[in-house]
Amino acid sequence: MKKLVCAGEILVEIMAERIGQSFLAPGPLIGPFPSGAPAIFIDQAARLGQPAGLIAAVGDDDFGHLNIERLRADGADISAIKVHRGAATGTAFVTYETDGSRHFVYNIKQSAAGLIEIGVEARALLAGADHFHVMGTSLFSPEVIEVARIGIETVKARGGTVSFDPNIRKEMLDLPGLRDALHFVLSKTDVFLPSGPELFIFAGATDEESAVREMLDRGISAVVIKKGAQGAVHYDKTGRTASPGFVVDEIDPTGAGDCFAAAFVSFWLRGEVPEKALRIANGCGALAVTRKGPMEGIASLAAVEAFLATARTGTPA
Repeated sequence: MKKLVCAGEILVEIMAERIGQSFLAPGPLIGPFPSGAPAIFIDQAARLGQPAGLIAAVGDDDFGHLNIERLRADGADISAIKVHRGAATGTAFVTYETDGSRHFVYNIKQSAAGLIEIGVEARALLAGADHFHVMGTSLFSPEVIEVARIGIETVKARGGTVSFDPNIRKEMLDLPGLRDALHFVLSKTDVFLPSGPELFIFAGATDEESAVREMLDRGISAVVIKKGAQGAVHYDKTGRTASPGFVVDEIDPTGAGDCFAAAFVSFWLRGEVPEKALRIANGCGALAVTRKGPMEGIASLAAVEAFLATARTGTPA
């Protein structure tokens, strides 16, 4: 099987226990949970049996070791995760609003996550990589953007492929160099995985099909638009394939899109038809929201297939 690699932040997530709870006053919290979009992505891919490794950095603390041990237990290649003494692992504190939205307080750039680099271990991991996945959330500093650039160019030079999930938080758009970095990554992308309106950050068109046509005309092989509970839509030069989501009781949406992307990319790398890749990916996304914590709903392929055998589909995308 082809090996996929991602680079970016590892952190822990600590959540407000009550809906509508504010960080402006003391209140009950739950966590820490292992997290970070690249870590969620790689963990889900590994659980599906895909060879997968992560280039990252953590502190020599409980939060860092919690993440490393979760990734190791789930079968990910952790050889390029560097442990820094004297630096703290990244954190995200999360509150849930009554309208379903979330509010984050991050410490990423100033944490060990900001020390990520392409060292000896990372170069060794990239030397065996067939595919590189980029998360928009990981492009939070010029130094990390350079890590992504090296990863992309190394894998492309080997004849490999690149996938890109913009996953952009609104508070990130004004970060130095981010917009240029997003367009550079897009120019190297084979599989583009935006969520809903993220598609229009990169297109001049204002309707979905025209915007997708712009992306395909740029040389992107496949555009997969994530639509949450409604499922997803796949576009390529041969046409459009829609796949509905599945009805579940949502407990925590964090990480669902990362799980979807990991599953789709894994099955795309295996040469599966869009219908099957989308169905597995939608199953992974659905299961991800049924547990509290970004990685707690990550499932093995056997568990996803068992879920799909009885799952009820929702409204099609």
